[in-house]
Amino acid sequence: MTETDLPEARIRQRLMDRIASEGVIPVSAFMAEALFDPVAGFYATKDPIGAGSDFITAPEISQMFGEVIGLWLAQAWIDMGSPARVQLIELGPGKGTLMHDILRTARVVPGFVNAMEVTLVEASPALKMVQGETLAESPVQIRWADRIERAPAGPSLVVGNEFLDCLPVRQAVRTQGLWRERCVGLHPEDESRLAFVPGPQLADADLELIAPALRDGPDGTLAELRPGDHQMVEALAARFTNHPGRALFIDYGPDTSEAGDTLQAIRAHEKVDPLDRPGTADLTARVDFEVLSQAARSAGLSVHGPTPQRDYLAALGIAQRTNMLAAKVPEKRETLLRQLDRLTAEDEMGTLFKAICLSSEGLPPPAGLGPSTA
Repeated sequence: MTETDLPEARIRQRLMDRIASEGVIPVSAFMAEALFDPVAGFYATKDPIGAGSDFITAPEISQMFGEVIGLWLAQAWIDMGSPARVQLIELGPGKGTLMHDILRTARVVPGFVNAMEVTLVEASPALKMVQGETLAESPVQIRWADRIERAPAGPSLVVGNEFLDCLPVRQAVRTQGLWRERCVGLHPEDESRLAFVPGPQLADADLELIAPALRDGPDGTLAELRPGDHQMVEALAARFTNHPGRALFIDYGPDTSEAGDTLQAIRAHEKVDPLDRPGTADLTARVDFEVLSQAARSAGLSVHGPTPQRDYLAALGIAQRTNMLAAKVPEKRETLLRQLDRLTAEDEMGTLFKAICLSSEGLPPPAGLGPSTA
């Protein structure tokens, strides 16, 4: 097989042909192609999660993460009045590990498992196969959907761990007092390579996607626009209009809007050039929790958080769960403590990652997330 026959080369060539024909493309279009191309995209072709793969997520670090989330979801179901049927929807479920741990823990809460209908929202055929294997002995039937709008209606509990950061983002740069799209084009000195290049001026409607705190920034300011977050909020608001619901997101990003380029590519646990070998690296960008919160409140949702993952997991009793497991299996105590540290330490995932809950109105405050910011 020659280099040009490789799937990654086909993605790059298709992008270059598109640019040559249509002109420069937004960063979001590049991300969508590199991640979700059905033949050669990153998520379409491989299982990228785990210690030996491209990155590792909290559920893969420790079962304790999923266990305390499972109990949080059970309490959310009780807060909704313990409806006889509840849609449990996971967005971007990875290997299915989080759902596996949630379902195992849910069995200790009378009636919760019997009330569940589970939908996994997943775009990757490769990961769907892995999820099916992980959940082969699930106590409830598992269905899949390619978008949340296609999950059944009804009272809903939605969970997304490291989901929002994978949604394609747009970028804009303030230039001579105007906002211009930052795009991907051909390198001006080597047209066989891709490069970030200036694009057209943003339309007035697009300016609304820029965080209010950044809109009047000085020339050179780079802002990231996250239309996918707004679309997700709209979908949740529509789902929660006629039925009670809660959505829990755990992801990485700042409490308040910040300028700057946060697009990163991870291949085999190492940061690489986002434009290098599209389709072979995971592409993510930090979540803007301030803009997400504002969009949710504008859509009529109650917002609790964002709360640092360290504080959220502590409030759910993860330290007590660690000690309980360590007492049962003393030879694994050091391993359990290392896992706890990875999830909660300030120099690990403890403060960079945040938890936020978006709810229909009228529900009791969710556990571990502080007062409403509405």
